[in-house]
Amino acid sequence: MDLKEILRKLVSYNTIRDKQNKEIMDFIEGYLKNYNFKTERDKKCLIAYNDEIPNIGFIGHTDTVDYESWDGDPFVLQENNDKLIGLGACDMKGGIAAMLSTIGKIDLDKNKIALYFTNDEEISFEGIKTIRDKIIPMNVIIGEPTNNIPIYGTKGVLELRVEFYGVKCHSSTPDKGISAIYECIKFIHEVNDYYEKVIKKDKVDDFEVPYTTMNIGMIKGGETVNSVAGKCEISMDFRIAKKEHLLSIIEEIKKILKKYNAKLIIKQNIAPNINENDISFLEEISSKKETKCYLTEGSYIDKNFIILGPGPDTSHQKNEYINFSSLKETEYLYIKIIEYYNERND
Repeated sequence: MDLKEILRKLVSYNTIRDKQNKEIMDFIEGYLKNYNFKTERDKKCLIAYNDEIPNIGFIGHTDTVDYESWDGDPFVLQENNDKLIGLGACDMKGGIAAMLSTIGKIDLDKNKIALYFTNDEEISFEGIKTIRDKIIPMNVIIGEPTNNIPIYGTKGVLELRVEFYGVKCHSSTPDKGISAIYECIKFIHEVNDYYEKVIKKDKVDDFEVPYTTMNIGMIKGGETVNSVAGKCEISMDFRIAKKEHLLSIIEEIKKILKKYNAKLIIKQNIAPNINENDISFLEEISSKKETKCYLTEGSYIDKNFIILGPGPDTSHQKNEYINFSSLKETEYLYIKIIEYYNERND
């Protein structure tokens, strides 16, 4: 199968919320067995390798987001000049197609490779959590769409929920109660003051936004307009630029909360990940490198990773697409990366 045919087959599977997970994994497994790869399944994930000690690994998630409207059938790959249009064509079945096509274009006797195909990346990252301890190579490529610009690092995330408990009473006599909403507001002011004076000033130049960010995403409180709120809940996240911020933010929030009747729930606590390897060879063949502020599967593994895939990045958009010329370039870059890491480990 050529590169375009592989992508056409991958797009044909409805993997919204992993609906046809078995079918797409069966296809990928069958394709790789034609090249004598050994395979294993772990829940809804697939691991494949041609050597028990691979020098380079590739990670790709097979699930896609849902769609609200589409011109034509989202599961049929459409071509419009250089565009290849289909649900998941960009995010990230294009990257997977390049991985699979690359396998047929390299000397497998000389190159030791492992491939890891995951589920549930779009919602909870359950796939990468399932197999992260089975990822052997110290260097991995994640095929998310980057328009072939190497992404060598991503921020971490600290996601928190805080529940405040007040004393409910009628709004005509508010002094008889304690407003959980007012308590929450006071807390927000204290946390923001700490963030602006301490965390935000601590810069990490690797990132486009060169500091840890803070966002109040949701506030829920009260039951009726004529009652003092007995409960209020806040959800917030910090996109972590510096590993030390994870602990310092948690400790400061716990310190602040001692004066409140409140409960802290830590939803996610993921450190930032910066590739420490020299990847100047990639800059030579792809012109530049960048970092991103979002979370990826690379954030869940203790390996050096590079995010590299075709473009443009039209993830989660109507009529999602990539350019075939970009996909061909991705294939070329994957071949060069495989050869580079295997030559270094000979």
